[in-house]
Amino acid sequence: MTRVGGGRCVCGSLCISYLALMSTNDLIIVTARIHMKKTDEGGRKFGFASGYRPNHVFEIPENGDTLTTYAGDIQFDDQLLVEPGETKVVTVRFLNMSTIAQYMKIGQKWYINEANRTLGFGEILSLI
Repeated sequence: MTRVGGGRCVCGSLCISYLALMSTNDLIIVTARIHMKKTDEGGRKFGFASGYRPNHVFEIPENGDTLTTYAGDIQFDDQLLVEPGETKVVTVRFLNMSTIAQYMKIGQKWYINEANRTLGFGEILSLI
């Protein structure tokens, strides 16, 4: 299966996101403002589509220990892609894990990563 953007399948068959299989009780849904770094600032070279599932990091240890990352997808429906350098209000659906609950509050900021590379930042505006 070949994927582009953030989970849109181009293989021609029906593909379902793992988050789509979850019930609402399995998700924490927030409205957030995200800002993606420009390419020359270390951001992506190309934009991403709704359904993109980066790593979400709420704390970066000062001692260089391993990052704790959380699963969640970024949803929007008013444009095709979010481009590098863009700031946008979106919906983020996090998997409801016990350790993520401490971060789910209005004003909480986090890092949007691919592997250990920070591509952008998010801030929770409201809990849905």
